[in-house]
Amino acid sequence: MSHNSSTKEEIDGYIKVDQYNEEHVSRIASHYTDILASLGEDPSREGLLKTPERVAKALQFLTHGYNIDAAAVLKGAMFEEDYSQMVVVKDIEVYSMCEHHMLPFFGKAHIAYIPNGHIVGLSKIPRVVDIFARRLQVQERLTNEIRDCIQETLNPVGVAVVMECKHMCMAMRGVQKQNSVTTTSAFTGAFENDVTRSEFLRLITATLS
Repeated sequence: MSHNSSTKEEIDGYIKVDQYNEEHVSRIASHYTDILASLGEDPSREGLLKTPERVAKALQFLTHGYNIDAAAVLKGAMFEEDYSQMVVVKDIEVYSMCEHHMLPFFGKAHIAYIPNGHIVGLSKIPRVVDIFARRLQVQERLTNEIRDCIQETLNPVGVAVVMECKHMCMAMRGVQKQNSVTTTSAFTGAFENDVTRSEFLRLITATLS
């Protein structure tokens, strides 16, 4: 029977809690010991002794979004409100893992919705981004999953998602283009209208004076 373990660390009054499935950590770590040896390394040398365990825990953290219901997070902070203008949350940091090479991609997400009787706590929008990003992903699917979750849960007049990311599978290997940025977008409802979409794009590129 598998079970979870947790560690607590207090830094400047902030308590960090890490939770891991010990059975999964052990199984993943055992594979990474073999991987290190296959790469020509010595897994028993001092610098690598705890590396398999560290990698196993890092992978669990980087993919913990599988265990969280994004719709439930939104539903937990929905409020009736008579507001019908665009709500924009921009420059949301994104960190995810490419499912093709298991290398990171990262950047920013810009999200807007037009309420239809309900608004949602603003912190829940970045939370939804994190939930889907903390899975093995491709940027195109990640963009659509965020859009669909907000649309299906809040039932707004429309949803807009634009994501700009750099991919380490392009920068560190393959074509090795360090400065390339991939942009994806997904829209529903009112944002499929050119005027509304243009207003959203103007707002996410504008800077406050």
